[in-house]
Amino acid sequence: MDSRALRIVGPTILVAAALIAAAIALTYGGGAAPLALSDPGPFVRTGVPIATLIVDLSAAGMVGTLITALFTLQQGSKPWEIALNTASASAAVFTLASAAVAYLGFLNFSAAKVTLQAQFGQQFGQWLTTTELGQAWLITTIAGACLTILIFAVRSWTGTLIVAGLAAASLIPMGTQGHSGELASHNIAVTSLILHLVAAATWVGGLLLMVLIRPAMPRDRMSDALGRYSSIALCAFVVVAISGVGRALIGFTRPSDLFTPYGVILLVKVVMLVALGVLGAIYRTRLIGRYREDARARRFWALVALELAFMGIASGAGAALSVTPPPNAGIVAIAKTPAEVLTNAPLPPELTVQRWFTEWNIDLLWLVACGFALFFYLAGVWRLRSRGDKWPVYRTVLWCLGILLLLWVTCGPVNAYSDYLFSVHMVGHMLLTMAIPLLLVPGAPVSLAARAIRKRHDDTRGGREWILWAVHTPFARVITNPFVAAALFVGSLWIFYYTGLFRWSLYDHLGHEWMTVHFLITGYLFVQSLIGIDPVPFRLPYPFRLLTLIAVMAIHAFFGIAIMMQTGLMVAEWFGSMGRTWGPTPLNDQYIGGGAAWSIGEIPTLILAVTVAIQWSRNDDKVQKRRDRQADRTGDAELEAYNAQLAQLAARDARRG
Repeated sequence: MDSRALRIVGPTILVAAALIAAAIALTYGGGAAPLALSDPGPFVRTGVPIATLIVDLSAAGMVGTLITALFTLQQGSKPWEIALNTASASAAVFTLASAAVAYLGFLNFSAAKVTLQAQFGQQFGQWLTTTELGQAWLITTIAGACLTILIFAVRSWTGTLIVAGLAAASLIPMGTQGHSGELASHNIAVTSLILHLVAAATWVGGLLLMVLIRPAMPRDRMSDALGRYSSIALCAFVVVAISGVGRALIGFTRPSDLFTPYGVILLVKVVMLVALGVLGAIYRTRLIGRYREDARARRFWALVALELAFMGIASGAGAALSVTPPPNAGIVAIAKTPAEVLTNAPLPPELTVQRWFTEWNIDLLWLVACGFALFFYLAGVWRLRSRGDKWPVYRTVLWCLGILLLLWVTCGPVNAYSDYLFSVHMVGHMLLTMAIPLLLVPGAPVSLAARAIRKRHDDTRGGREWILWAVHTPFARVITNPFVAAALFVGSLWIFYYTGLFRWSLYDHLGHEWMTVHFLITGYLFVQSLIGIDPVPFRLPYPFRLLTLIAVMAIHAFFGIAIMMQTGLMVAEWFGSMGRTWGPTPLNDQYIGGGAAWSIGEIPTLILAVTVAIQWSRNDDKVQKRRDRQADRTGDAELEAYNAQLAQLAARDARRG
């Protein structure tokens, strides 16, 4: 198939396959079947999943094209303009489709008759502003409208990067909807759905962009763009697979559930995913390398058309799943304990020494993040060593230990018990903000990336260029300043625990994720300002580093003592209402947490102080050796000149006498 014809046929194949697959899946799975009570009618029943499908496809055209353009195209080129125009048009469709889902969702929820009376509008407005589903689609619609304007207005690297981040964030409200809110494993369901949406949008939108820009790019540049997109698609494939498996595991209670209509539709998505993975492997290992020399490349674009069809089928099946009753839909979960009411999960068993090593509560976001952090770091080390360059072993060991400790904190017993025990929460906080950065910072990931990632010479930006750009931005200069990093480090403690942010992190899973990211970053910046190997614009002299560390240590200790001296319970309606029959009382547990903040926090501080002292000593040795080498090269010319100057002064004094 000719690439110019595919520019029109490709999107048509994607949309047609998605609509056909959605129609078949809705009929087979019963998603469009009439309701026993308050049926809204066939138009609403089928309109909700179809409009949702259009939202998903337009989200791919918005998010995927922006992300792919940032890593594959040259700013200001014709393909760059095609990418941004496609994203802007997709954002407009995304806005209209989101508004349609909101409107049809209201009719599906209320079964109200459409009228021109003010009462109908009031009911619709109340539903949008007071219900979680209505609020989610209202936010999504407003975000889409804003993105439509922003994408059309920006054309620079930085502006496009910011808009791409906002576009990905606009999918988060969608991830909180669907069947995820009805499941006991609410947090896993929400996280997996958000990851699935963003990764799938990046994957599908990126391939669509490759089809659209082909007529506007020379063959050699197109070959480079395809190779770069294949790397993005591979990462997106991994995230889609992991999030899909995580979502499927919590949706089924027994193997026979796979043979229900919900399970069969899900199996269709799995088959499409496997087929897309096979096609991706063929591209990466065979076709992309030959594309530069192949004069016609018809086979390549024919496989692209097939891949778009598979993507459409998977998208249609996913839209149908959103309204298809899952196997456990008839099982009504009755909250039996206060803990289940607060956390949507049963109270875990008593925390024993053994469970510090055996209890797990997987957070898919951090499972994926830690997996990528380990893989890319080890891949960078392997690339350096394969070309004969050296990389200290201790840096690799410390980085791996830091990532494994981060995985243990975010997916292990700390994550399993932090909602129920303030002391465990505080242990996790101290590890995130002090112990883990103490292991990660010596790993020098920025220096490794600058050396291991290939430099580009075609005015595009890859991983190396974006990382170096990020560390040299004015914002990075501010937050890496030692005084700013120290202020963020100690100020976050007081602001977080003595404002509503702590309560938000307990009640909202997104708040919990923000808390983890924030404390990890602030701790990393502070440790980087003291003992970091990666380059920063400004570092304090070693004596002032020790003084800063002592001041921070004192404030940190005072924070722990302040918590220990509190007579009231922090977030009493949460920690005081869990109904635990084991462990310390909530107030005693809070006292233990304050002691953990005081004691555990001081151990990494002491290690930091020792490390700064050692670096100070080694720096003095380096300075002395450098002076010795300078003296050897000049024959002590500086010392001889100094002695001659002293002799002249002595002779002058003698003459005056």
